[in-house]
Amino acid sequence: MQIEMPVCLADFAERARGVLPPEVWDYLDGGSGTEITLGANRRALDRVGVLPRVLAGVATASLRARLLGREYAMPVGVAPMAYQRLVHPDGEVGLAGAARAAGVPYLASILGSTPIEQVTATGAEVWFQLYWLRDRALVTELLARVRDAGCRALVVTVDVPVLGRRYRDLRNAFRLPPELVAANLPGGRNDLAHGGTPGVTPVAATSGAAFAPALSWQDLRWLGEHCELPLVVKGILDPADAVRAVDAGARAVVVSNHGGRQLDGVPASAIMLPEVVAEVGDRCEVLLDSGIRGGLDVLRALALGAHGVLVGRPMLWALAAGGEAGASAGLALLADELRHALALAGCADPAAARELRTVAID
Repeated sequence: MQIEMPVCLADFAERARGVLPPEVWDYLDGGSGTEITLGANRRALDRVGVLPRVLAGVATASLRARLLGREYAMPVGVAPMAYQRLVHPDGEVGLAGAARAAGVPYLASILGSTPIEQVTATGAEVWFQLYWLRDRALVTELLARVRDAGCRALVVTVDVPVLGRRYRDLRNAFRLPPELVAANLPGGRNDLAHGGTPGVTPVAATSGAAFAPALSWQDLRWLGEHCELPLVVKGILDPADAVRAVDAGARAVVVSNHGGRQLDGVPASAIMLPEVVAEVGDRCEVLLDSGIRGGLDVLRALALGAHGVLVGRPMLWALAAGGEAGASAGLALLADELRHALALAGCADPAAARELRTVAID
């Protein structure tokens, strides 16, 4: 499918909104509570002023970067997002295929609507995202399944003891269509995603039944000891928690507030990023998630000390707008924007961008 190339990733948002049902758009676009943190993520990034270096002798910037010991085409991963077939039939397979073509890792969600085996069959570099299940035996089985499928890393999300209270979904009485299930979720409970309970969205009911709210540091240490894949801990805001994650075996941490979809009122991820980077030093890689909307934001994150970023909603906008072709166009646009931003900042590569200074701008 051929689609006209948008000027920026935000153009995909308008196209996605035009083709999605209103309640699906709200599920995709919304945050928790009154969406204070959702808005703060954007405002924080927009206040990051990057000081470019001039006369750097850079003719063409390289985007290549290493994450978890592997080289990728740019320091970007596609963030884990649930039920991608909700926005387009291509779903996870289409978005993973676009990530493969772009040379970046694709993070597959445990709540994906396509089995992990079909996702890895695209040839993409797949990292698997895990919510901690109530039954540890099921965790062990799932780890074996993920390993056998050929995933390259395990990303455990730690900021969802319970699902955030999302007003838009509650007002819309949002529920998944009956044909859509969490294909990687062992032990069933997909039936809850299609029902209705007053004051509880079906997605929240599914999560509450399947996932353990009392995940502890002891559990994380157990995971670090039993997982054969590099361990990434996603959902860190407090620098002290980042250190504990490294002590528990994490190779990388993701500074994230879940895109403003969990505890409303927490700080923007970009605000906490420099503190986390300073605290962990060179003990692990640090990624930024929440609010990334273009190549300039990637440059900002690198200048704040991140090794890379995860990009979420814009990839679903592009997928909704044009399936796999749309997602590929979105990632190509992101690469072009980052290459342009690096050149303007006088940086030969992403590593050089981590040496830039930043100042706050209004």
